[in-house]
Amino acid sequence: MPHAPPLSPAHRRTLEGNPWFAALPAAQRGALLGAAERVHLQRGAMPFRQGDPVGAAGSGFYGLLAGTLKISTLRDDGREAILVLLEPGNWFGEITLIDGSPRTHDATALTGVDLLVVPPFAFAAQMADPVFANAMATLRGLRVRVVHRLLALARGDATQSATLRPSVAVPQEALAMMLGVTRQTLSKELNTLAQLGLIGLRYRRIELLQLEALQRVGGAN
Repeated sequence: MPHAPPLSPAHRRTLEGNPWFAALPAAQRGALLGAAERVHLQRGAMPFRQGDPVGAAGSGFYGLLAGTLKISTLRDDGREAILVLLEPGNWFGEITLIDGSPRTHDATALTGVDLLVVPPFAFAAQMADPVFANAMATLRGLRVRVVHRLLALARGDATQSATLRPSVAVPQEALAMMLGVTRQTLSKELNTLAQLGLIGLRYRRIELLQLEALQRVGGAN
């Protein structure tokens, strides 16, 4: 991706308008910005595609400075499903860097966009700071992590098939271990998702009842 000039005051104001970024202590904000490269993408360019691994060219943790990005995937019938439109100030793309899974969505520039890109090695260094790691947990809450993991399992996890399975054969104890949480904490999130009608809980199996709604909850990766 082509490099662009340093941050302008307007771009800094855009970032500081994001509650998550604004809540970071000054030291962590400075370290994050210092680790990032600023790049410009033309309309139609894709920062990442579904299935891209962690080490793909241009991969990283992204901050959107200007323009609009579309996060989408393909339905079983081959039609595009737009999950979210990202506007300036948003940070995204951290899940692949945290759990090592391939990208689960396409990201496409709907306009010319300016991005901050924190490369994987720099992101890993940031995550070694407990303050930053805790902030990342806030950015990507447990419910989103649960849904993302279920969708990854529904795609075959490692193979990441474009076709989602309607159910995932996984004991809740194993799922809790994958996410690094207690069985009781996971159970609360799963029960909430079940009450919302998004999943069905069965013995050693979880049914995915509303795939498009789950993908919206899963957000941008």
